[in-house]
Amino acid sequence: MKKIFLIFAAVCVFIACDPVSEDFSNDGHITLDELLAKTTVKTDVAPDGQNGNVISCETLAPVNAKWTIGDKEFVGNFAKKKMKLGEYVVLLTAICADGTELTAQFPGIKCATITDPLQKFYIYGEDPTAQPPFKPGAWNAAAMRFSDSEGQHFPYLSDDVYWGFKTLIMDVSDATDDCTMMVHNGWWSNTYIDSMPIVNGPNEIQITEAMAKDCAKGNGGAGKDLQFLIKSGDCTVNSVYYEE
Repeated sequence: MKKIFLIFAAVCVFIACDPVSEDFSNDGHITLDELLAKTTVKTDVAPDGQNGNVISCETLAPVNAKWTIGDKEFVGNFAKKKMKLGEYVVLLTAICADGTELTAQFPGIKCATITDPLQKFYIYGEDPTAQPPFKPGAWNAAAMRFSDSEGQHFPYLSDDVYWGFKTLIMDVSDATDDCTMMVHNGWWSNTYIDSMPIVNGPNEIQITEAMAKDCAKGNGGAGKDLQFLIKSGDCTVNSVYYEE
């Protein structure tokens, strides 16, 4: 899905429901303090009282809201995301009815224990027998092209992956110290990452809007296929997946 603010629509609903408490004058403009007063960012709570790994965000302010939680963006006055353990900064970008943009940061959001485990969604390697580990080899353009017709190992990525801006995780072993990877599209018309160091274990590649526009097959995508390309060194690719 594409990230487009539907300016004014949600604002009008809020104002119509409660014109007294939601009337901040100045043609719908509110202050940052008013935004913060009407916004909550929290984690769930485990039985032992520790912060869980699910972050929930909500604003009751009459704005169009975009949240940035970890590496994902959500448009709407409510957002919820399962996270890995760690400490995060949540960003809220709010558009007022008069077009004024406000930005609020919520630092120090700690996820200390797993209350809702992340689930792996495999693109390659869930069954090591059917999809075994492989060595892609330097400058082998077909080895890691996400295509049912022009790739050697990876299937095409669905529009849900592209327009969902998933974070792909490539699990690697036997990586040499000089192993680097380029991320581009199958038509070589756009390079998204020129030289990414590859290490043993998980290597994260964030799907961006530029990738989706070039490589998705629907919803305005150009259908060019995403491609990983080893530039130097050597490694063994065990699997590719994303977590939610």
